[in-house]
Amino acid sequence: MGLSLFVVGIVGGFATARHFMQMDAIVTERFEGRLFRVPSKVMSAPTILYPGLDWKQVDLRGTLRRLGYRDSPSAQGLALGRTHWRPTRLTLHRRPFDHPSRAEPARVISLHLDGPVITSIRDAQTRREVGAVFLEPELVGSYYGPDHEQRELVKLEDVPPHLTGAILSVEDQRFMEHVGIDWKRIGGALLANLRAGGIAQGGSTLTQQLAKNFFLTPERKIWRKIQEATMAVIMEARYSKELILEAYLNEIYMGQRGGTAVHGVGEAAHFYFGRRTQDLAVHESALLAALIQSPNALSPHRQPDRAHKRRDLVLQLMREQGRISDGTYQRAISQPLRVAAVTPEPREGRYFLDALQRQLPDFYDGAILSAEGLQIYSTLDLRLQRAASAALVQELERLEKAHASLAPKGGEKLQGCLVALRPQTGEVLALVGGRSYAESQFDRCSQARRPAGSVFKPFVYIAALQSGELTLGDWLDDDALEVKVPGGTWKPRNFDRKFHGRVPVRTALEKSYNVAAARLGQRVGVDRIVKTARSLGIESPLPKVPSLAIGAADLSPLEVARAYATLANGGIRPRIRTFEDVVDPAGGTVERQAINFDRVLDAGTAYLATSLLEGVVDRGTAASLRRRGLEGAIAGKTGTSNDYNDAWFVGFTPELVVAVWVGFDTPRNLGLSSSTVALPVWSRFIKDITGGRIRGQFLRPAEVVELEIHPETGALALAGCPQRRTEFYVRGTEPAQTCPEWGRSPSRERDGSGFFDRFFDGLFGEP
Repeated sequence: MGLSLFVVGIVGGFATARHFMQMDAIVTERFEGRLFRVPSKVMSAPTILYPGLDWKQVDLRGTLRRLGYRDSPSAQGLALGRTHWRPTRLTLHRRPFDHPSRAEPARVISLHLDGPVITSIRDAQTRREVGAVFLEPELVGSYYGPDHEQRELVKLEDVPPHLTGAILSVEDQRFMEHVGIDWKRIGGALLANLRAGGIAQGGSTLTQQLAKNFFLTPERKIWRKIQEATMAVIMEARYSKELILEAYLNEIYMGQRGGTAVHGVGEAAHFYFGRRTQDLAVHESALLAALIQSPNALSPHRQPDRAHKRRDLVLQLMREQGRISDGTYQRAISQPLRVAAVTPEPREGRYFLDALQRQLPDFYDGAILSAEGLQIYSTLDLRLQRAASAALVQELERLEKAHASLAPKGGEKLQGCLVALRPQTGEVLALVGGRSYAESQFDRCSQARRPAGSVFKPFVYIAALQSGELTLGDWLDDDALEVKVPGGTWKPRNFDRKFHGRVPVRTALEKSYNVAAARLGQRVGVDRIVKTARSLGIESPLPKVPSLAIGAADLSPLEVARAYATLANGGIRPRIRTFEDVVDPAGGTVERQAINFDRVLDAGTAYLATSLLEGVVDRGTAASLRRRGLEGAIAGKTGTSNDYNDAWFVGFTPELVVAVWVGFDTPRNLGLSSSTVALPVWSRFIKDITGGRIRGQFLRPAEVVELEIHPETGALALAGCPQRRTEFYVRGTEPAQTCPEWGRSPSRERDGSGFFDRFFDGLFGEP
C-alpha cells in the first residue's frame, strides 16, 4: 500500500511538473515574442482651416464631433479637446497630434466667423493672427486580423498615475504585494458569495485576469481556474510587476465600436474621450477603471446612470485607499459624465483602403498590416470621400428610377466609380470603386478597364498640337471617311448619325465629332497618338488601329484621371499617391512616398488642350454643367463607348481632377449618352464640395499669346478685318496669313512692337 502511494505520488509529481513546464513554455513564448497583434491604422489627411474658408461647406462641426471634441458653455479656461461656439466666433482648444511632417502642439485658437466664412484666425493666448490651422487626422480605417480588435499600445511611463491607481483600486488593491494569487481577496470573495448565495464577487487578481485573457477561455470551471492561477504565479516569478501591469493595460477589453472590439486603455481613452491617456483627468480615469467589470453593461453611451454610479464608486475607493486627496475626490466626483460621441469607422473608405494596400511596398503584406501597429498617413480627404460616395450611390439610384433601360436585370445593378485627384501632387483625395463595398469589393476605378470612348479624343488633339499639325484656329473635315483595315473597311460615324463638313477645331471637340477626330488621327498617325497617351500617364495596352483615335482602348478611370491631371498641372505628370508616410509604433518613419512628377508636355500645349476642354463645358456636350449651377473654371470631356455600354465624364478645376465611370459589370447597352448618365454624378459631387463656385483660374503661361483671328480663315485679324474672334497660340505657331491680306507681319503684332506700322497699316494698308 505504501509503495503504491509512493509510485502514485512520483507519477503525479512528474505529471504536475511536466504540466507546469508546458505552461511555463506557453507564458514565456507569449511574453518574449509578440505580445499583441495591433492593426495598422490609416489616418486621413489633416483638415486645414484658413481665412476665407466656408466652414459650413467643409462641415467643420461634423469634423470636430467625429474627432471627439465637445462643446463647453464658456471660452474661459477652455479644457483640452473642447470648443465654444458663438455666432461670430469659435474658440477651440486643439489637441496636440503627431504627424511625420505636420506635428502640432496643443493650442487654443480663435476663429472669427462672418456667416459661413472664416474671416480670421488668431492664437487665443498671444492674439497673433495665424495663416492656417491643422486639425488632427481622422481615422479612415484599420487592417484587422481575425479577431477584429483595435488597440493603441501605451508605455507604463506614459500612463498617468491616477489611471493606474483607479484600476488597481477596483481591480487589484494589493497588486504590488501578492505573487499572482491574493489569498486574502479569495477568502473575502468566498465569504461574500456564501452570504449572497451565488457569485457576487470575484477573487481573481489582475495577473490572473491577464492570464485568462492571454491563454485561456472565459468558462468558469475548476480546472481552468487552476491553470489560470498557475500561469499567474509563473508570470509573477518570471516578469516584473511593471511589465505585467503594462501588458494588462494594453490587453483589457474596454468595449465595442460597432463590430470592432476596443482593447487597452490607450484605445479606450480615444474611444470614450477623444484623448490620449496622458491627457485624461481623474474623473475620466475613474470611468475607464469602472468599465473593466462589464464594458457593455456599463457603457456610458447606453447606460449613463449605471456608468456614473460605478465611476463614483471607483473615486470613493481611490480616496479610501489614499490614492487621491479629499480635494481631488470632491472635484472629480462633481464632474458630469461627459463622453465623446460614438463615431464608427467610416464605411466609405473601404475601397480606398484596398487601393492603398495595393500601393504599399511589397513587404507590407496582410500579416504585417494586421499585427505590427503601423500608423499610415494617407492622402484621403474624408469630407470629399463621403461626398463622393453619396453622389455616386444616390445618382445611380435616381438614374435607375428615371430610366427603364438602367433598371436592374437578373439582380445586376447599375455600377459606377468616382476618383478625385489633386493634380499638382497626384494625391488620391477620394476613391469610390462601386455603389456598395459590402456587395462587391471589386474596385472599378483602379482594377477595371473599360472602353474609353471619347474621353480619349483629347490625346489625339494634343498629339496634333504638339507636332505642329494643328492650331486652335484651324478647321477639320467631318465628312464621310473609309479606312482599309485587316478584314474590311472601317467607317466611323458620329453620335447623331450625321456628317458636318468643315468645322472649327474647337467645335469638333466640343461636339465630340467622331469622324473629325478619326481624320485628325489619320494625319497624326497612330504611333504618335500612342506615344502621347503614354507620356500623359496611360499604361494600359493601346491597340495600334485607326479606331484608337475615337477611344477604342480599355482604360481604368484612375489612369485617365492621371492623364487629365497632367493637363491640369500644366504638362507635369504626377505620380499617383495614396499615402505620405508609414510610421512604426515607436514613431519612426519607415516609408515615405515623396511627391514625384515629370515634365512630359510643354506648358503651352497643356494650356491649349485645357482651353479646348473648357469649351466642351461652356458650349459642348458638357454644357449642362453650367445649367446645373456650376460656376468658375472647369474643363472636361464626356465619353460614351461605341456600343453605349460605358459612360464617362472626366473633368478638372484648378485644384481637382475627377473621373466618373458608369455602366454594368457585365457590359450592357445603357441607351443613353454620358451627359445623361455620368455627368450628373460629377456635377453633384463638385456642387456638394464647393457649393457650386469653383475657386481659381487656369493660368496662361508666358509662351501662350492671345490673338484676334478671322474665324473662317484663321488668319491674323488686323484693322479692317470684317470678322474676328480671339484665340490662343503657342509662340511660333501664330498665323502666317493676315486679314486683310495686305496686313503687316504677325511677328510684330504678337510682341507688341511696331505701333506706328500698325497705325499706318490701318489707314493706308501695306504698300
